[in-house]
Amino acid sequence: MRISIYSILLLAFLSFSCKDDKQDREIEKEKNLEKRELIFQEINKAWHFNTMPLSPNAQATVSRWEQWRIFLTELKQKPKSSIGAFQQKSRTLAQKVLQLNNNIPPKLNKPSVKSRIAVLTTQIRSLDLYIHLSNIPEKKVISLIPEINGGVASLQSEFEEIIRKEQIPLEQGESDIIKMRDTARAIRSERKIKISPRFEQSGTIQ
Repeated sequence: MRISIYSILLLAFLSFSCKDDKQDREIEKEKNLEKRELIFQEINKAWHFNTMPLSPNAQATVSRWEQWRIFLTELKQKPKSSIGAFQQKSRTLAQKVLQLNNNIPPKLNKPSVKSRIAVLTTQIRSLDLYIHLSNIPEKKVISLIPEINGGVASLQSEFEEIIRKEQIPLEQGESDIIKMRDTARAIRSERKIKISPRFEQSGTIQ
């Protein structure tokens, strides 16, 4: 009889414990959902990426750069539904920014442009990293948004600077100086690769 009573008490205790655990899990789940919703709202308010309009000449230069066009399109499209949508967008941006090193227009294919692409890549990959953490540091995510805007602006400003310098007319005689330098450089290169007759004779097999 005692065994039966003990068994009943044990089953009752286990039943109550399971109910308590289930309730605790439900409460914790609800808290996480509420926290996630608050994070979504904060990031949603701050998520604004801006690009500046380029001059006609600069725009003409980048117009056939498909990777740049796709990246800007992705940047301008703002997620709306959930934090998961922002996570997916950041992952897409991280992939697209890596592709900016492909098919850079010849006029813009310079170290100054590549270095700015590298900075922008680091910024966007940091955004992607933080927004995918289990406990999203929303303040860090939000602080990266103006940094990315700054990175894009810096890159676009460099486009404009390169195009502007290209359009500056050469002063009288400057083009001749440049040609002379190129000619002198070519002559030095020929001298370096030319084999001396003495070497040719010494190297002849007897």
